[in-house]
Amino acid sequence: MQRLLITLGFILLIAGLVWPWLRRIPFGRLPGDIHIVREGFSFSFPIVTCLIISVVLTLLLWFFRR
Repeated sequence: MQRLLITLGFILLIAGLVWPWLRRIPFGRLPGDIHIVREGFSFSFPIVTCLIISVVLTLLLWFFRR
């Protein structure tokens, strides 16, 4: 558990340092993401982005457990 928390902390640190470049990646604006804008209301559900992130994290965790 300690190793996992240290690894996640390191990944978050790296992501924070490279955030200006990560911001240019179109996550949250992929085809299939739901975004509804009405007068006085805005709803966003990035379903495709969530699926991609889930697959990537699953593969990474599977790889590190081997």
